[in-house]
Amino acid sequence: MSAVLENMKSRRSVRKFKPDMVPQEILDQITEAGLYAASGMGRQATIMLQVTNKELRDKIAKMNQEIGGWKDGFDPFYGAPAMIIVLAKKDVPTRVYDGSLVMGNLMLAAHELGVDSCWIHRAKEEFETEWGKELLKSLGVEEEYEGIGHCALGYADGEYPQAAERKEHRIFKVE
Repeated sequence: MSAVLENMKSRRSVRKFKPDMVPQEILDQITEAGLYAASGMGRQATIMLQVTNKELRDKIAKMNQEIGGWKDGFDPFYGAPAMIIVLAKKDVPTRVYDGSLVMGNLMLAAHELGVDSCWIHRAKEEFETEWGKELLKSLGVEEEYEGIGHCALGYADGEYPQAAERKEHRIFKVE
C-alpha cells in the first residue's frame, strides 16, 4: 500500500497533547502542504495563520471555550502547543470545501511528519468578532475571510487512538 493511503488509514485525532513545541521546520512543512490542497476553479482563496505564540494561543483557546459554552478552564485545543488556523475568502462560493481540503492536507502532512493533530471548530465564530477582524488587519489581511477550522498540532500525551471499525453499507456501486 502506498504511504499516502496508509497515512489516510492510520491518522487519528488526538485529544491530549504534551506541551512540547513542534519544531518550526516541521510546522513550515505542514503549512506548505496546505498550500497544495485542491480548490474550486484553482482560486487558492484560503489563508493560514500559524500560531505558536503561547499568549495568542491561549487567547484563542479562551475565546473558543466561551463560544463552545464550556466551563472556564477547559482547553478546547487539548493542550496542543501550536495551531494552524484556516480561513477562506467570504465571497468565494467554495470557501468551506476549499478550506476543508486544506485542513485535510494539514492533518495528513502532520501525521506523515510524526506530529499529531485534531480539527477544532468555531473558527468561523472567532473571526466574526471584532477581535478576529482586528487580528487579521494587524497581519495585513484586508479582505473579508471566514474561519474554517483550527488544526491543533503537537505530540500525543498517552496512547495513540485506535481506529473505529468502519461502518458497513457506505459504498454503492453504479455500473
